[in-house]
Formats: sequence, C-alpha cells, structure tokens
Amino acid sequence: MTTDRNPDPGDASSPFNRTVQHDAKRAAILSQAAKLFNHKGSRATTLRDIAESLGLTKTSLYYYVKTKEDLIYQCYMAALEHHHTNLDEVEKKYSSAVERASGYFLSHFDTWLAAQEGRASHVAVLLEIAALKGTHREEVEARYIALFKRLREYLKQGMAEGSLRQGEPTSTTLALLGSVDWTFSWLQHVPPDQLQTVGKEALDILAHGISNGAAAYKPVDIGDGDSETSALQGFNRKEQNRLKQEAFFKTGTWFFNKQGFNGTSLDEIAEQLHVSKGAFYYHIKNKEDLLFHCYIRSLDIMEEIHALAAQAKGSGLEKAELTCRRTFQVQNSDEGPLIRYNTITSLPIERRRQILKRTEAGNTHFGEFLNQGIQDGSVRPINTFVAQHLIAGAVNASMDIKLWRKVDDINLAAIDYFDVFLNGLLPRSQA
Repeated sequence: MTTDRNPDPGDASSPFNRTVQHDAKRAAILSQAAKLFNHKGSRATTLRDIAESLGLTKTSLYYYVKTKEDLIYQCYMAALEHHHTNLDEVEKKYSSAVERASGYFLSHFDTWLAAQEGRASHVAVLLEIAALKGTHREEVEARYIALFKRLREYLKQGMAEGSLRQGEPTSTTLALLGSVDWTFSWLQHVPPDQLQTVGKEALDILAHGISNGAAAYKPVDIGDGDSETSALQGFNRKEQNRLKQEAFFKTGTWFFNKQGFNGTSLDEIAEQLHVSKGAFYYHIKNKEDLLFHCYIRSLDIMEEIHALAAQAKGSGLEKAELTCRRTFQVQNSDEGPLIRYNTITSLPIERRRQILKRTEAGNTHFGEFLNQGIQDGSVRPINTFVAQHLIAGAVNASMDIKLWRKVDDINLAAIDYFDVFLNGLLPRSQA
C-alpha cells in the first residue's frame, strides 16, 4: 500500500526549493557570462547579450546582477572559488608537493574540456581585475593572492624536501600562473580528442624543462646594458612627432596595464605627460585607438627582439632564452612596459584579430628557435606549439614581478623567472 505525500519544498531535489532554483539560475548566468567575457571581452558583451543567450529578459537578469561590473566581479569570485576548490581536492587526494602542483595544473585542461562539452560551467579568465573598483577589486585581489600563496607553498615544500629543484619560488609561481592563465587563448585551437595529450605534454615541459642533457642549462652572458638598449635601437627616432607618439603609447601602456581599459582616462594620461588636452588629442583619436597603437608598439619591439635573436650566434636554446630574457628586461626597465594582453578583449574584433595574428606569428617565430634547438640537440624533443604558448603566458605575466618580489638585478631576476621552462621543476636526474 502506498501513501501519497506532498513534496517537501525544503528538499534540495524538490523543484519547489526556491533556494536551489535560484542558485542554479545564478550559476547558469555566471557560466554564460564567463563564456562571453572570455570570447568577446566584457566591453563588447552587454547584459542584454547574456540575457538573450539564456532566454531571459534583461529585467529577469537584473534580479541576479545590478550592473556589468557586478557581474564581472561575481564571475571572477566564482572562478577563484573554483580554483580554490580544485586545490582543496588535490590536497585531499595527494600529500606530495609534486602531485599537488601537477594535479592543479592538469585540472585547468579538464575544466576547459568539460566546459566545451557542456559537462561543467565555463570559468572566467581573470583578465580585467584592474578594471574593478573599490571593494570589488580588493576582494578579488585578496582571493587571488591567497591562491598564489597556496601554490607557492607547494613549491616551497617540494624544494625543502628535495622533490623539486631549488629555485626562486615566488618567480616560479608567477611564471606558472601566467602559463595557466594564458591557456584560454590557445586551447581553442586544440581538437577536444587531443586535449588530454596536450595537457600531459604541457606538464612534461614544466616538469623537465626544454633543455636537453642531464645538467641544468646556464644562460649565457649578454653583457651589461645590452638587453635594455640594443633591442630598441630601431625606436630611437629623430622625428619629433614620432617621439611624442612614442611617449603617448608608452604612458598609455602603463595606465592600461595598471588600471585596465575601463579604468584608464585619456585626460589622466595627458596630465601625466604634462601636455594640454588639445595637444594630446591631436595625436590620439580616442581611447580604443590608443590601446590599439600600444599593442602595435609592443609588437614592433617584440619583432625586433626576435630578429636580434635570430641573427645571434648560438644554439636554438640560447636564442629562445635570449628572447625571453630580453623581453623580461624591456618589460621591467625604463624602456617598457610592453602591453599586457589582459586588455586584448577591449579591442573590437577586427583589430583584435589583427593583433592576435601578429602575436601568433611572433609565437611561431619563437617556436622556430625551439625547433632549431631540437635539430642541434640543445632542446629535447617536445611539442613546440605547447612550449611556445606556455612561455608566452609567462612573458605576459612577467611585468608583475616587482609586485611579488624585490628585484635588485633585472638580468638575474629574468634568469630566475624562466628557469622553470629551461630546466623544469623536477631534479635534472629525473629528466
């Protein structure tokens, strides 16, 4: 005999549980927003776009978020909670530093694949933290710092117990996070059925490095001051207008890197340069145009660095390492900074494609150094496509080094920073 009973609205499985339904809808909104922000950028994505893609009205969306900044903030906090949850899981599953670091790194590839296949939510890439204001920025930054410290503790633990090579843990953590953050830009080009293989190839590069042989690679001396000036010889132009534009682009790059696209004011840049607004707007049409030319300037510099490395004598590994070190030194010297790609989604799609096409050409040029190294024996057999993008992500994050550690010698700091890609995390005897 059966007894009818009314559904309990407090039951989590009940369709009448309002809290569960509210949380499910909010999760769907954050996932869809993360997907659009990662692809189109927050500037090009409207709340209406998100609402319509979910079959909601804009009014319904306002029940969950009040403004676009509030939505970005919620997406970023959800992403950070996702990353911390992954760390919680690897800490429960593994006790060694090596397994914990490996598990966290591979989880990013699993997350990407699961989102593409519809098995899990999309996770926002933390591109525009600088554009957040007040407590939103403070909370996101605090949670990110906590993530950074947890990962760094794994490295410190491994170095202390001897399971990881000795190195500078703060620099290594920043380089690894830069590589992880950048995966969103290139995993879309990897077929889904190859993603797990690519993840293992990426982990192998971080574990063992790219240099061949049992001994750790020691970077060659490039001379005092060489890296800060020789790479930019082509930019010492005499034309007065060109010099003024260089000043605008250089200062604009600094503001965009520090404050994001939305947080940057052209009037503030003009004031920083001690020029009138009229003189500034004579050279600069608008903020989008300035950002675009900041990217062009950085790409011009990177292409010249690649050209100098290609002309240099030495192995493919030496050319690749020199490219990394010179880029790092420009980033952190008076000649810099180079633009950080966290603002790339603020450009309209056509200009973004133009920038990314040149960027990919530069990454491919770097990959040619690695292929040369494989041929001459200085680089061990690796997937150069994966290696060039891992290192590109680290290069993008390298301008933040002074926020995390004291830098007395830029050359030595650069060597510390890229050591993980050259020699790996594991002792060389395990290579």
